[in-house]
Amino acid sequence: MGKIIQNLTVRKTILLYLMLSLVCSYVLSVYISALARHTQAAVWRNYTDSDNYPGREHSEYAENRLTPGTYDEIRPAYYEMTPAHRRIDDVCDFLQTYTVLILSIAGSCASVFLFYRNKLKYPLLELTQASRNISQNNLMFHIVYENKDEMGQLCREFERMRAQLVENNIRLWRSLDEERALRAAISHDIRSPLSVLKGYHEMLSDYLPGEAISMEKAMEMLSECGKQLERMDRFVETMQKLNSLERRELYPEELSTGQLQAELSAEISILEKEAGKKILLRNVTPDESFRGDQEIILEVTENLLSNALRYARETVEITLDLRADECRIRITDDGCGFSDSTAKAAKACSPQNPQNTRDSLNHSGLGMYISRLYCEKHGGRLLTENMQQGGAAVTAVFGRIV
Repeated sequence: MGKIIQNLTVRKTILLYLMLSLVCSYVLSVYISALARHTQAAVWRNYTDSDNYPGREHSEYAENRLTPGTYDEIRPAYYEMTPAHRRIDDVCDFLQTYTVLILSIAGSCASVFLFYRNKLKYPLLELTQASRNISQNNLMFHIVYENKDEMGQLCREFERMRAQLVENNIRLWRSLDEERALRAAISHDIRSPLSVLKGYHEMLSDYLPGEAISMEKAMEMLSECGKQLERMDRFVETMQKLNSLERRELYPEELSTGQLQAELSAEISILEKEAGKKILLRNVTPDESFRGDQEIILEVTENLLSNALRYARETVEITLDLRADECRIRITDDGCGFSDSTAKAAKACSPQNPQNTRDSLNHSGLGMYISRLYCEKHGGRLLTENMQQGGAAVTAVFGRIV
């Protein structure tokens, strides 16, 4: 019964408390009034006995009956009663007149107090403490209030907000870490071509005026400088692409297994000729329908596939697993793998990882990172692992767009 009352809504609970208090007040007031009348009648009998008032039914005191035909006791004159009886008579009159009013007010106050103590006090304390913790940037707490009333719903929403704040903080710190890693990647990838250009410039400045090197050697150095400039140009394009990731909108459409398989087959035929390696496409699910952005899916797949072809010895395998709720594209190769352990391989998706030598986008150091961002933007994730028989495996997971 107590559990049922705890789960009542606030409105129903306050009505229940008030109704119970009014009923109890009414019953108690009836009892007190009856007791007061009985006590008062007992006092009056001391002054209305038959010896003092013969034939009292016809006397002038008959007009002072409390209720004609109900009580035989006649109210004596006030001056006839002793002081003690006067006080008792006054108290009885007061109780009969004001008992209902006093008990109704007292019962209402008691019901409000009990309602606050049993229904509001604990959740309000929980929410107050939670607000203090949040203001102090302390999110490692939980709000425990299981009642299914409005206060319970409010506490659950507050707990959901706390959990969302924790998740937002994790994302913020992760974003800051990625930003620091991105700055390190930019510095690393710009420093390398600049160092090459600086070295060639110094060599040409020192040896070319004195004809210490041949024109053929000088032209070779200039050609290498041009390649480094092209590399920097590609890096700038990559950075522009990174800056546009957040602004890029998703354009979902219904994709079937056959449609996506046909698109991947067209990409495979081109990449096979360029790389001179075998690409196997395998489908593990029957014809399904998936709602997603085809351009992003193909872009991530092409990026990962190009990356795998660079390090594969002979064969790359693509496994397509398309379902109604998600699309998985797993790419494996027979190369050397990411690193000596799967734990280090999992770090390959950072913007700049010292052991990440399997990146694409013309070795800019950001290809896997961009692929991961695209997967997350599509409601999925990018998984990397080393295979037991050798080689690496990358799985791009794309969530369904509603």
